[in-house]
Amino acid sequence: MKDKTVYTCTYKSKLGDILLAADAIGLTGLWFEGQKYFANTLPDGAISQESLILTEAKRWLDIYFSGKEPDFIPPLHPTGSAFRQAVWQILLQIPYGQTTTYGEIAKKLAKMQNASHMSAQAVGGAVGHNEISIIIPCHRVVGTSGSLIGYAGGIEKKVALLMLEHTDMSRFFAPKKGTAL
Repeated sequence: MKDKTVYTCTYKSKLGDILLAADAIGLTGLWFEGQKYFANTLPDGAISQESLILTEAKRWLDIYFSGKEPDFIPPLHPTGSAFRQAVWQILLQIPYGQTTTYGEIAKKLAKMQNASHMSAQAVGGAVGHNEISIIIPCHRVVGTSGSLIGYAGGIEKKVALLMLEHTDMSRFFAPKKGTAL
């Protein structure tokens, strides 16, 4: 019989408290306190106790919040539909400090599934329901026009995470033509 126990702990980050959750397989959740869909997949009866997987996730976050790219990923165990899982796998391939668009992810997914088209809105829904923020880097996804839209933790946290990764933010905050600096 599989151990279905879920353990939780809180991580204190520069951007606020983060709730971490893990089962025996891997990390199941990483949510900023108060974010949209906060702990929505956390089962009743979760035990507030650090586990080896939670310790690894905290070590990853320590490196990340120090401004460096971690050279490992803790074991992950996100739960969701096959479509969401496919989107989250693509998110894991977005390089540190770079961004992609919902449309680009939709094109990749369509190609992977031999489909002629995939909805960027459906991709947006899957990105928005990513329950392992930061490590599965949904903050690296921007609108087709390059706009900083859609982050369950809030746009200010999305900007802070991208800046922490030394992402070139000029395209997001460049003055419009004819606008004085």
